[in-house]
Amino acid sequence: MKYFSGVFVSVLLVLFLSGCEKEIPQKKMIRSVRTIKVTSPDDFTKRWFPGQAKATQEVELSFRVAGPLVDFSVNVGDRVKKSRVVAKIDPRDFQVDLRNAKGKLEEAKAVLERAEADYNRVVRIKRKDSGAISQAMIDRNKQLVESTKAEIRSLNASVDAASDKLSYTFLKAPFNGIVSVKYVENYEDVTAKQPILRLIDHSKIEMIVNIPENLISHADFLKKQGDVLIVRFDPFPDREIKAGIKEIGKEASKTTRTYPVTLIMNQPDDINILPGMAGKAASSVGQGKDSKQNALVIPETAVFSTGEDSKTYMWVVDDSTNKVHRREVKTGDILDSGIVVMEGIVPGETIVTAGVHYLKEDQEIRILGVSDQGVKK
Repeated sequence: MKYFSGVFVSVLLVLFLSGCEKEIPQKKMIRSVRTIKVTSPDDFTKRWFPGQAKATQEVELSFRVAGPLVDFSVNVGDRVKKSRVVAKIDPRDFQVDLRNAKGKLEEAKAVLERAEADYNRVVRIKRKDSGAISQAMIDRNKQLVESTKAEIRSLNASVDAASDKLSYTFLKAPFNGIVSVKYVENYEDVTAKQPILRLIDHSKIEMIVNIPENLISHADFLKKQGDVLIVRFDPFPDREIKAGIKEIGKEASKTTRTYPVTLIMNQPDDINILPGMAGKAASSVGQGKDSKQNALVIPETAVFSTGEDSKTYMWVVDDSTNKVHRREVKTGDILDSGIVVMEGIVPGETIVTAGVHYLKEDQEIRILGVSDQGVKK
């Protein structure tokens, strides 16, 4: 009886303690994602993008052989034509090497001529009287002919090499350009591959600007339009130069989320744009009101499908609550800069671009990086 009383008391105690325990709340799951804010392409025409001028071609010239300079008459700022000799190394040692190589080649050719004559002679004797000449003598004469031919091939290569080295004593301009830097002076001893001068071609000017992700597809459109950008350089603030897009970078910077875009323009006749000059660029045209052009281009990583149907979705962020809501969208072509969205999103909305497969409806998110992105095509 006492045993059952003890068990009953223990059960009551456990039930009492269990009732006193507070319910442990579940920890809220907050996903970290990357987002973009969809914007209008009109922002491109309202912004100036800074950059710096650079020559379309720039090279540091050097000799492929060593020796003392004997002719270095160009100066900084001189314009030189393609193939003009801009510097010269004393060629005398190389001329001697070439003559020696040619002399050895001529000597070997004379040896070959005698060897071939001897070989032909013993062959004729062998044919007339097989016992007059041994086969070993014929073989030795034949071997001398073959080895001399091999030596001539080697000497021909030596002559070519000596001739090349002599030609390397003349440093020629690879294109029309301007001498921007001289690293040595005349009569100095220079080594192979030592920079002698820098030559730039500034008949055309390039400038690299960094375009945000939201405008990069607009840059694709502008590239097709030709010289529709305007550039102003700081030394000439009132002068606008027409420019086009030469190249669009395919990878955004991980820190700034911008793409490098290379502009190209002709050198103006009335001013002289030099490499290193700072400037800024902007678009001079819009994209028009065509429905196809006004489709939005966003990163491909922003769209997904559930597998339950053939529809395409994206997550739209409620900026006031930082919660996501799934929305169906109609997509179009896939471009280098992203995927075209014809319907389902408007400029000003924030969408998720990374982490879309780990979200659920009405889930709260932590934004890793918000930037103004997405642009009408």
